[in-house]
Parts: sequence; C-alpha cells; structure tokens
Amino acid sequence: ARSFADIGDIVRGKDLYLGHEQRKKELEEKLKKIFAKIYRDLTNDRTKKVEAEKRYKNDTENYYQLREDWWTANRDQVWKALTCSAHNTEEYFIQSEKNTQLFSNPRCGHNKDGAPPTNLDYVPQYL
Repeated sequence: ARSFADIGDIVRGKDLYLGHEQRKKELEEKLKKIFAKIYRDLTNDRTKKVEAEKRYKNDTENYYQLREDWWTANRDQVWKALTCSAHNTEEYFIQSEKNTQLFSNPRCGHNKDGAPPTNLDYVPQYL
C-alpha cells in the first residue's frame, strides 16, 4: 500500500520504490510522458509559454521542477481523491512523539477543511 506521502514522492520523482526495478522504470517512463505533455501544453499556450520555458528550460527530460510545481498545485485534489471515496468509518493514524492520534471524519477530506495533513508530506516516513 502507498501512503499520501509516497504518492507525492512518486509524482515528484523522489520515491525509492525498492525491490521492483522494472515497475519503477515503467512508472517513471509513464510519468515522464505525462509531464512532457503538460510541458507541451504549457509551452503551446501563448499566455504561459514564456514563463514555462524560462522556469523549466533546464529540465525537459525528467521534468522534476514541473513535477514539484504540479504536486504543490494539485496535492489537495489528490488528498480529496484518496479520502472522498473512503467510508467515514475508515481511520487514518498519525504517529506523534507522545502517542498515536486517530482522526476520522464523516466528510470529504477526513481532515480539517479537507486539506492534506502537512505532517504527512515532504517528510521522511515514520519509522
């Protein structure tokens, strides 16, 4: 199973994805194609072309900066996609230093205002 943070790492090209080298390669190639299309769409848009070319000109092979920007812009939608289909009795555990906290909510997002929990993103996995 993959966590929200894992999905972010995969999108941004930072996931180790250990043990499945062929799957990792296939996934990475698919992501490169997706982000190449996003890049083409941006550079074909007259209102976004100059800025997009300037921002992403040094990375048109892996699109790491574009991937970071996409994740920043869309992580809330990914969070909603994950949690909106979850039944309101499903639980999500957060490990803190002092104890395990549980939050589960009957509304879409399963978190305050439906926003992704920031302690689960851009940080190493809990050990």
